[in-house]
Amino acid sequence: MLRVGDKAACMACRNLVSTNMGVRFRVPLQKLHPLSRAIHHRYSGNSNPQRPPHRAAARYFTSMSRLPMRPPKPPPGSGGRGHQQQRNFWAIRLAARLLKLRYILLGSAVGGGYTAKKTYEEWKDMLPDFSEYNWVIPDFVWELSNQIDLDKLTKALPEIEEIVKLLPDFDKIGENFSFLKSLLSSGVSLGSEVKGASGLHLLLETTGDPPLKATDSSAAAKQDASDKQYKKPSDKEKFDQLQEELLRTQLKYQRMLERLEKENKELRKVVLQKDDKGIHQRKAKKSLIDLYSEVLDILSDYDANYNTQDHLPRVVVVGDQSAGKTSVLEMIAQARIFPRGSGEMMTRSPVKVTLSEGPHHVAMFKDSGREFDLTKEDDLAALRHEIELRMRKSVKAGQTVSCETISLSVKGPGIQRMVLVDLPGVISTVTAGMAADTKDTIFSISRAYMQNPNAIILCIQDGSVDAERSIVTDLVSQMDPQGKRTIFVLTKVDLAEKNLASPNRIQQIVEGKLFPMKALGYFAVVTGKGSSGESIDSIKDYEEDFFQNSRLLKDGMLKAHQVTTKNLSLAVSDCFWKMVRESVEQQADVFKASRFNLETEWKNNYPRLRELDRNELFEKAKNEILDEVISLSQVTPQHWEAILQKKMWERVSTHVIENIYLPAAQTMDSGTFNTTVDIKLKQWTDKQLPYKALEVAWETLQEEFARFMAEYKGKDQDDIFDKLKEAVKDESIKRHKWNERAMDSLRVIQHNALEDRSITDKPQWDAAIMFMEETLHSRLKDTDSVIRDMVGPGWTQRWMNWTSRTPDQHVRNETKNELERLLKLHDEHTAYLANDEVTTVRKNLEARSVEVDPVLIKDTWHQLYRRHFLQKALSHCNLCKRGFYYYQRHFVDSELECNDVVLFWRIQRMLVITGNTLRQQLTNTEVRRLEKNVKEVLEDFGEDQEKKTHLITGRRVQLAEDLKKVREIQEKLEAFIEALHKEK
Repeated sequence: MLRVGDKAACMACRNLVSTNMGVRFRVPLQKLHPLSRAIHHRYSGNSNPQRPPHRAAARYFTSMSRLPMRPPKPPPGSGGRGHQQQRNFWAIRLAARLLKLRYILLGSAVGGGYTAKKTYEEWKDMLPDFSEYNWVIPDFVWELSNQIDLDKLTKALPEIEEIVKLLPDFDKIGENFSFLKSLLSSGVSLGSEVKGASGLHLLLETTGDPPLKATDSSAAAKQDASDKQYKKPSDKEKFDQLQEELLRTQLKYQRMLERLEKENKELRKVVLQKDDKGIHQRKAKKSLIDLYSEVLDILSDYDANYNTQDHLPRVVVVGDQSAGKTSVLEMIAQARIFPRGSGEMMTRSPVKVTLSEGPHHVAMFKDSGREFDLTKEDDLAALRHEIELRMRKSVKAGQTVSCETISLSVKGPGIQRMVLVDLPGVISTVTAGMAADTKDTIFSISRAYMQNPNAIILCIQDGSVDAERSIVTDLVSQMDPQGKRTIFVLTKVDLAEKNLASPNRIQQIVEGKLFPMKALGYFAVVTGKGSSGESIDSIKDYEEDFFQNSRLLKDGMLKAHQVTTKNLSLAVSDCFWKMVRESVEQQADVFKASRFNLETEWKNNYPRLRELDRNELFEKAKNEILDEVISLSQVTPQHWEAILQKKMWERVSTHVIENIYLPAAQTMDSGTFNTTVDIKLKQWTDKQLPYKALEVAWETLQEEFARFMAEYKGKDQDDIFDKLKEAVKDESIKRHKWNERAMDSLRVIQHNALEDRSITDKPQWDAAIMFMEETLHSRLKDTDSVIRDMVGPGWTQRWMNWTSRTPDQHVRNETKNELERLLKLHDEHTAYLANDEVTTVRKNLEARSVEVDPVLIKDTWHQLYRRHFLQKALSHCNLCKRGFYYYQRHFVDSELECNDVVLFWRIQRMLVITGNTLRQQLTNTEVRRLEKNVKEVLEDFGEDQEKKTHLITGRRVQLAEDLKKVREIQEKLEAFIEALHKEK
């Protein structure tokens, strides 16, 4: 009888704890049984300490069990004796039931305390094993942890006196007892919220006590009156009050657990801080989630045909625009890290957020070393601004959203480890200011992330709007029709409860009965009151207060594990790591196969070449280009000056002959010749000559630079660099600007050189004559070629080549013959024909039936007279070879007046001095500046990955790039898998 009664009491206690108090784990029966006996011993009046308490309990329960199941009817004639005996038994049964109810409540309280202790021990067992790091962690940390294990845990657990104080008013319970029993015995069902009352009814049935019956009419009348009194409309309120008392008890123990969890979190923070500082100079290892995030970052940049980058798990956050995606993500990250707007699109590109636990709450971008302290508002504002800038920078011109991923990591105490990708919100209509393809682009980005078979889809639905307006649920249903990797989240539940006429609609949503989509789990959260200035702590408090007072939870429409973002983050993290463990090894095998295929292709196609990726090839080309630039400094001064003088004369010779020499020489007067030459030389020096000289020098530098690069190319150079070198050369020349001060100094030097007319020795005179003869011969040759083109082939050519003249050439030939006769008659003729001479020539041609235009006559005369003048100048040049003696003594002889020789000497001397000046400037300044420009261009190209990709191309480069990426991914995956197995 002892074990049956005691076990029944324990079973009732356990049922009451598991149903009414909402505890998610059950207390083992064998653990609770001794506690029940101790409580029975205390309240059964056993004052003998030597007597075992279970014997007293046994006597008590034995005596109670011997009570008759129903009170016997009094025999006739017994009078009131039987009635008095029945009344005495009724009082004993009532006392026994009240005591049993006390057992229930005391057992509930003790069971709650034991559950708290058990939960703390299980949670403590989840801490990592630091036994291998005893040499790292100081002794005071272990002493602190030992103190928490013993002293603080004992203090945190309530004493028996505190438990008794927590018990409700038993007088009040006694008043309600008859009411409870009458309801339970009559089978009244009050729904899921009174499961605790069903436990009481079960306890009464287990003890075998019959329901109360009044034998006399007065007692029955009093009982009926009391029953009627408790069956008034306020009965529901009394049940709610009883349930609220049980919930308050649960909340008290829940707060105890949270306090213990906070203390343990502080201890872990201390350990992490010590580990972060690197005790004994130990290099800290990367966390598991950081290793996994690095793999995802590499995969996001890996552009290959294997498409394996989409097969590793990550949590993809999708939802309609302004549904609260970003707010949910911020609650999980425990910081307001994203830019916010009022109804406008803020998320313009995917943002990958890697969440991990750390001693400090900080955030950092993948490509930046700056840490943002998320506990400071200034750093939070700077982080939001930086994210917004990166989003706008990633969006191309004419677009609204971008598929470029922004990678961000967030660390902090108590943050669940996972990788989430926040996608742009799905829209139904393209508004003003958006690109026409914005809607389709957002859908394609969302599909690209969700079609990954291992991606966990976190579907966000706005609870404050009609469910029929949702777009994202149809999209998620297409990507995951079975709901095997989808978690549904209903946001803004506070607004939904306030605005919806039927709260049962929320229950249909979270039970998956309203939408056609399926999901692994359904959650309801509140992410604040809608103010952008709310802190995460205030939002958490508001969310907790709302669900504590919400009828959605009280009426059983929502379950306790389906609410709050804390439960959501725990569920998402568990699902994420489960998916990772199931798929990561399979992906590692895929990369092993990819690596084998790439290595085989390289060995077959490039067996004698090293596997240099694009960056390594760029560094090799950079060194070659710099070597070629340095080779410019090895050019001899004589080579520079010879090239500069030659190119300079080619550039200015036409102007010297046509605009200076011929106009002055055709004046046929020595004084006029010198005056004309001086004036034209000064004008030329002031306006054109310095610019022409610098152009020549700059072109010479370019040509020599290109020549050295071409010569270097023949020395076993890789032709894969041709495009890069050409781009570097063009960009360097484009950036190079000649020193402006050099032009002013060059103008002065050239002006002084042209002002000098004194030829000091005979070699200079002979050199000037030779320069003049070469120039005149060259011009005469050009003039003869022009005349031949005008008159057509001669007699010999026509006979040998079977060619003939055109009618125009025939007219010009007849005109040429007539003008040559005129020149023979007037050998000293001027450069221009008079009008009467033109008329005479035309009439003579008309007499031979040749119609000619006066313009054609003058044009032909210009070329004929030019040839005639050049021939006379050459003959005069031969005469001047012996005229240096007369020039030196200033003899005036019209036949040996060699002013034209002096002009050519001045031009030649100017060319020599200009070449020497430009050579000095090139070797001393410009070559070094060009080398500096080349280095700057190479540095800029080295930082621009797109430029390198465009300039260094080919299958060999791509194959080396793929090999490097696949090896890096495989190595990191293997390191991650090894760390994952160690964590298990």
